Amino acid sequence: MNNPILQFGTSRFLQAHVDFFVTVAARRDPAKALGKITVVQTTSSADSRARVEALRSAGRYPVRIRGRRRDETVDTTFECDSITEALHASEDWRLLIERVKRDVKVIVSNTADAGYALFDEDSADLLDGQRTPRGFAAKLAVLLYARYLAGAAPITLLPCELVSRNGDTLRDLVIGVARGWNVDDAFIAYLAKDCVWVNSLVDRIVSEPIQPVGAIAEPYALWAIERQDGMALPCEHEDIVVTDDLAHFERLKLLLLNLGHTMLAQIWRTRDGSPDMTVLDAMRDPVYREPLEATWRDEVLPVFAALGKRDIAADYLASVRDRFENPFLVHRLADIARNHDEKKVRRFQPVIDLARELKLDIEQARLRNALETA
Repeated sequence: MNNPILQFGTSRFLQAHVDFFVTVAARRDPAKALGKITVVQTTSSADSRARVEALRSAGRYPVRIRGRRRDETVDTTFECDSITEALHASEDWRLLIERVKRDVKVIVSNTADAGYALFDEDSADLLDGQRTPRGFAAKLAVLLYARYLAGAAPITLLPCELVSRNGDTLRDLVIGVARGWNVDDAFIAYLAKDCVWVNSLVDRIVSEPIQPVGAIAEPYALWAIERQDGMALPCEHEDIVVTDDLAHFERLKLLLLNLGHTMLAQIWRTRDGSPDMTVLDAMRDPVYREPLEATWRDEVLPVFAALGKRDIAADYLASVRDRFENPFLVHRLADIARNHDEKKVRRFQPVIDLARELKLDIEQARLRNALETA
């Protein structure tokens, strides 16, 4: 097996994002894709186990794209065949080490909220490769140490976790683990200077799984990747954007899409809305839609205008409306409202701070009132 892409995580998001892109690119032109993918299950989840077994037996899975795009309804299914090997970290650890030492050029990950956790039980004796580390950072430290000892070329790491500066964050975690194990300075230099740790932002709503493996996703997709010298990408695709300004894409998503979701959740909470109310329901109800549109128009877009990016923001906002009005997406406001107070601060305060820094004469009353409301 000579798969140049190694993926940690079997989630439906990765199936409908990275793995989908590689499938589409390879079918258009095999030269546009780096190659096939090996996926690795890192948890004890029964659902993940079922996905791994299904991938092993079938070698392909469906991704159904459903939603709205530029006033048109999209409903189409792709059979994805980019994954040709599925491993379990705890059972196939020695094989995984061999893969990383010889074949892999890119490592992709999406390890969920606990993915960057560190564990005291992950100690230096794991470097002999005989046992599987518990933490993801420790797994990478062992795998990259084996690659370093084998004299293989440096590797590109493309984390997809929703963590700001995720590549930098993961690099620092892995280096921290390695330093704690008192490895030689040359390996630390290999991690810090030779391996390419790439910051990126992913954006696609993958609403439902298809059992035992597969996913239903919206038409919109973005993988914004910060340009770095020497990096290798899994493929070329129109929804993969290589940029020198990743912060621009993060700002658009945070202050328009994420802020919009949280503003709808704010209205829903103050009105004691139905537990089953969805984003689509809210967009069809003027009581929700009108204050949301007023917030975007009067309190957010002027900030982008002051930054010289009003037209870009307006175009992005048009895509957000398409996504919010997706007739196939069951996106409940009750789910969006989880951890609402923390989300309000993270999504509303930055646009208020930006308006102040830019000395804008706008009231931003809805955003301020929402922050002041328990």
